Amino acid sequence: MEERVERIIITGGQTKSGEPEPVQQLEIEAGEIIAVVGPTGSGKSMLLNDIEQMAVGDTPSQRRVEIETSNECGERVIAQLSQTMNFVIDMTVADFLDLHAASRGLRDPAAVREEVIHLANELVGESFRGDERITTLSGGQSRALMIADIALISNAPIVLIDEIENAGIDRLRALKMLAKHGKIVLIASHDPLIILMADRRLVMRNGGMTKLLLPTDQEQQCLDELLILDEQRSSLCESLRNGDSVNISIEKVGVQI
Repeated sequence: MEERVERIIITGGQTKSGEPEPVQQLEIEAGEIIAVVGPTGSGKSMLLNDIEQMAVGDTPSQRRVEIETSNECGERVIAQLSQTMNFVIDMTVADFLDLHAASRGLRDPAAVREEVIHLANELVGESFRGDERITTLSGGQSRALMIADIALISNAPIVLIDEIENAGIDRLRALKMLAKHGKIVLIASHDPLIILMADRRLVMRNGGMTKLLLPTDQEQQCLDELLILDEQRSSLCESLRNGDSVNISIEKVGVQI
């Protein structure tokens, strides 16, 4: 039976100063994207670590993390994705995916493998094949492969991401892909596009959950304008990477914050 997490419930603990966290309870539903924001050192990574460890008041923050499921889940309900990806085993992409699919008991590993490779290649500028060795993949290709793997093969229903903006992949499409497959996604980020596209954003200060915000109509308009700029930036980067002459103009989009 497929593991199904309905929600995560995080009960607040204390800040670095020992005071109660302003946000004392946070419930996150399946398919929801939560952006974890705040200055460097504000406690974003600590929060993700608490969730990864399923803390029971036994970490410095004294938070408690409860995972509600609709059926009995196995041990691995959480997947983590970081900026640094290093494979320690040398095999082809196809063999790696077949091995993982078989370990998950999937009936048609070959079909799933091709779908994973297809999805991964939608996230990167330079596509790769199943007969390439995973140790030869670039950092962006490796991360794209793991995101597609998490979406289609891994039964981990919770995905924790610590910074993805410089990962060399289409970060917005990657997040939408994970949410579409019912994953709960928490991502620590400084990227305004990621922050504004999230369903909610959790503001961290002094090691504590300080504020929980819903996007406003004005922020949605700001996101729409930023997406236009990001598309133009992506086109410019693609032209420069391909050695083309740049003949496009970057239009000025007025964004007031």
